[in-house]
Order: sequence, then structure tokens, then C-alpha cells
Amino acid sequence: MRVIAGIHKGRALKSVAGETTRPTSDKVKEAVFQILGPFFSGGTALDLFAGSGSLGIEALSREISKVIFIDKHPKAIQAIKENLKTLQLEQQAEVYRNEAERALKAIAKRELKFDLVLLDPPYKSQDYMKILDYLLDNHMLQKNAVVYCEHDKSNLLPDKYKSLKAIKQADYGDLIQVTIYQTEESEEA
Repeated sequence: MRVIAGIHKGRALKSVAGETTRPTSDKVKEAVFQILGPFFSGGTALDLFAGSGSLGIEALSREISKVIFIDKHPKAIQAIKENLKTLQLEQQAEVYRNEAERALKAIAKRELKFDLVLLDPPYKSQDYMKILDYLLDNHMLQKNAVVYCEHDKSNLLPDKYKSLKAIKQADYGDLIQVTIYQTEESEEA
């Protein structure tokens, strides 16, 4: 596993030992970030089921300003912190060990808004609509924010959901589908 592009292109990332996480393959990551845009001009991201932090670190390498990493597994938190330290990205990151729903509540209290949200939970174990509802209902998305959802092909996500519109849906292999949403209007309304 490595950083695909940007400031840290080619740098190796530590993965999480064991079976608690399923890292996004470099092939999928490369394809997805070509869709999201090759580089960012600042902004804040949320990597909610961060695992090793690979997706959020890729965003940092491509010049997103800050990423909040959330995962409930201690080994994942350790891997994220080690990867951030190796790449000297600690100042651009916040890392929390927490369950997703509790983390979202804590973030909402801080009134944070995101330009990019990365959702790559264990397949079939999360209700994506519940997470999207929470993000939308608590006005956690900036205008034109992008929400990346990696999911099992059997868990079809809609083309449109409230103020989110799918800008891309693509299959990767036999199991993986990616749905990328963008806000259609300001969430501040």
C-alpha cells in the first residue's frame, strides 16, 4: 500500500495487522482520486472509517489542508499515527479512536464542515443512509462537498439522496462499488 500521487507520491504506508480492516486497493484509490480531482486547493476532510488512514493521507498528499481520522480499532489508530508521523503530517491531522456515530456527534458539536468525506466502512455493516442523514441534518458539508462511499455491490446506493447527487458510480472487481456524491446546493440553507 502506498501514496499514489502528490507531495508524498510513492511513499509506503503501514497497513493494519489482522482482519479488522479491509484496505482500499491502490488501483481503486488511484481511480477514485482521478474522479475526485487530481489535487485539492485546501479544505478539510473526514475519514470516518479510516483503517490505516490511506484515503485521508492520499487527500493530504494531494493538498487538502486537514483531515480528521476516525476508527474504533486500536491497531488502526496506531497505524494511522505511525503513517502520519512517517510522512510528517501530524500537524494536518486529528486522530480519534471512536465509534462512527459517537464521533459524528462530537464533530457536530464543534460545528465543523467538510469539503470531502471518505466513507469506507466494513461492507454490509453500516447504514450509509443513516450516516448521510447525519451529515446533512447537522449541516456538516460545505457547498460542493464530495462524499466518497465504498461499498459492496449488493448494497446499491441511490443516484440522488436529498441534496446529494451521485457524480460517479463505478464497479471495481466482483465485489466493490464506489459511489461519489456531491452536494447540489449549500447545506447552510
